[in-house]
Amino acid sequence: MNYPMEYYQFFISFNEGDYYTCHDLLEEMWMTDKSNYFLKGLLQMSVAVYHYEYGNVKGARAMMRAAHDYLNDYRPFYWGMNVEQVHHFVEECLRRMPKQIDRVPFEEVKKLPVLPELILLLKEKEEE
Repeated sequence: MNYPMEYYQFFISFNEGDYYTCHDLLEEMWMTDKSNYFLKGLLQMSVAVYHYEYGNVKGARAMMRAAHDYLNDYRPFYWGMNVEQVHHFVEECLRRMPKQIDRVPFEEVKKLPVLPELILLLKEKEEE
């Protein structure tokens, strides 16, 4: 299947940890098809990680919960992505994000629990 070029670029940016660029790429696609909640879920997930890395824990939790809700209907596999793997990542992020903290100064971000790693792979079809 041929996906939009921004989708391919999203995989590269996400795996490189460039979540701000992920947001821009996904938003560009989502703005042309606002009924695509799969893209919106990936967008929210990327924004959540970005916020967390800058100390906005409350915003990160809210975005990650939204990502969880949006992506749930696309499990286990959609648009060449193992959404089940992404779902586990989102749930683990939510478990690790402190519930009693709303925000920390950027200088103290390294004191927050580290989020799990997720490497996104694009596959032609779901593996058996």
